[in-house]
Amino acid sequence: MSSAASQSNTTISNNESRHSCVVGMGWGDEGKGKIVDLLAREFDVVVRFNGGANAGHTVRIGDESFALHLLPSGVLREKAVSVIGPGVVVDPVALVEEIEGLQSRGIDLTGRLLVSDRAHLVMPYHKLEDRLRDSGTQGQKIGTTAKGIGPCYAEKMLRSSAFRMIDLVHLDRQAERLKAVCERKRSTLMAMGADDASLNDGAIEFEAILSTLKSTQPKLLKFVADTTAWLDDAVSSGRQLLFESANGMLLDIDHGTFPYVTASHTGLNGVSAGAGVSPHLVRRCVGVSKAYATRVGNGPFPSELQDERGDRIREVGREYGTTTGRPRRCGWLDAVSLRQTKLLGGVTEIAMMHMDTLSGMDEVGICTGYRLRGESLRSIPADSEDYAAVEPEFEMLPGWRADISRVTQFEALPAEAQNYIGRVEALVGAPISMVSVGPERNQTIHRI
Repeated sequence: MSSAASQSNTTISNNESRHSCVVGMGWGDEGKGKIVDLLAREFDVVVRFNGGANAGHTVRIGDESFALHLLPSGVLREKAVSVIGPGVVVDPVALVEEIEGLQSRGIDLTGRLLVSDRAHLVMPYHKLEDRLRDSGTQGQKIGTTAKGIGPCYAEKMLRSSAFRMIDLVHLDRQAERLKAVCERKRSTLMAMGADDASLNDGAIEFEAILSTLKSTQPKLLKFVADTTAWLDDAVSSGRQLLFESANGMLLDIDHGTFPYVTASHTGLNGVSAGAGVSPHLVRRCVGVSKAYATRVGNGPFPSELQDERGDRIREVGREYGTTTGRPRRCGWLDAVSLRQTKLLGGVTEIAMMHMDTLSGMDEVGICTGYRLRGESLRSIPADSEDYAAVEPEFEMLPGWRADISRVTQFEALPAEAQNYIGRVEALVGAPISMVSVGPERNQTIHRI
C-alpha cells in the first residue's frame, strides 16, 4: 500500500470514529430520547434509521415535556439537522401532526429536517390490517401498537404494492396504482374479518386516501430529499452524525424475542441499511437501559415482578407507554439479556436510566442467569415457549433510601447505589458512562 493510500485510510478512520449511535438494550421505552437529546448538542446531524410512529421518545426540558414518535430527538437542538432515513416507515398524517405540534410550541423545522425519498409510507389500510392481525383471530397475539408498522414493512418486501415518499412527491403518477391496491386490499381485509364499519371509515377507500395524501403533500414536500447522498456529503465535509434507534434490541426482527418483536432492525445492525451509510461508519454505540426492566405488550419476561414491588416501580417511574398509554410490566434488571444485546449491538458503553426510581427500596435485584429444565443457559432461547419457561436466578443487593435526584457526581451517590452500578457493569461487561437520576437534562451523572 502506498503512503498516500495509508494516509487516506487513516484520515477516514479518524473521521469515522467520531460518529455514534444510541440503541435500546431492552424491549423499548429505555429512555433513548433523553440520551439522544443530551448527546445531540455534540453532533451536527441526528438520524432515525428504523421503525415508525410506534416509537415514543420523551424529552423533558424544564417544565415542558416533548413526546416524539417519528421525528428524531435531535429536533429539540437548534444546531442539529434531523434526518428520517430510508429504513423508517412514515405515516404522513402522523408526521405532519408532529411537525405542526412542534411549530405551535415555537419550534420551526424548516431547513432542519430531511425525510428520505426512499422511506416507505404507512397507509390507513396498514393500520386496519395491524389491528385485525393482532385481534386474536389471525394467529398469535403480539400486543402491537396498531400503528401499521408490521404490515407496512411486509408490503415493502412485496414491493409492487408499496408506496414511498417519492410517490408522494409524484402523487399524480400513482393514482391508478393506488386505486388498484385499494381494491385488492378490500378483498384481503374482508377475508381477515373486517366488518362494513371498518371498511367504510376511509381505511381502504381510494378517494379518501388520495385526498389525505394530497393534503399532506404540500406540507411535507419541502422536507423530502435524497438523504443518502446528503449524509454522504455531510460525512465528507466532516460533520458529526448521531444515529438514533427506535424500539429496543430485544424487539429486533431477527435477534429479538420472536414473534413478540417489531418489524425492523433495532440495533447497530440496522444503521447502514436504515440510514444509507457505510457499515464501517460508527465506532461508538451507547446502549440505553433502565436500572430495572420493563415490557409493554405480550411476550416472555423472566425477571417480571407481579407483586407490590413491580407496582411500586411502575407508579414511581411513571411506567406508562408514550405511544399507547398502556401500563408497562416491570421487573428486576436482567443481566442475561443485557449481555446478549451488548454483544449483538456492539455496545461500547451504557447509559443507565431511572436510578432514582429504585430509591427507597430495601433491596434491589438483578437476574444473573436462566435455567431451563435443569440446565443453565448462556443466552435467550429462540423458542418463545422455552423462554417463557426459564427459571430466573436472582442476586439481591442492599437498596438505598436517600433521594438521589439532585446528585451530580457519581461519588456522591449512596454506597449501595454505587455498588449496584458496579455489579451491573461486571455482569454485563460494559462501562456505565451515564446515570440518569431524573427526567431533566441536568439530572444526569456523566462518568466518562
